[in-house]
Amino acid sequence: MQTVEQVLTAATDSVTLINEVNAGTWNVEGMTQEEINDMVQRNVDHLELILAYEPVDENDFTPNIVNDSSDKSSYTDAIATGKTYISNNS
Repeated sequence: MQTVEQVLTAATDSVTLINEVNAGTWNVEGMTQEEINDMVQRNVDHLELILAYEPVDENDFTPNIVNDSSDKSSYTDAIATGKTYISNNS
């Protein structure tokens, strides 16, 4: 069973990828713009999924990301950055 902290720490990889692709510092050599956009979209989708984690009942051990009070702005900012990047590069 993963904790909220473990899930968010793992999701930071997606934040890093999105921000670095946007900044031009992620290695995308040999990739087409369509492939880059697909990669960014997969990471945006992953972050949106993670931020929606919430147990359905007391027997569900899904980490309760939705109701956790930790700062999630880096994740929501990366989602917005990724969507803008894809829009600007489509």
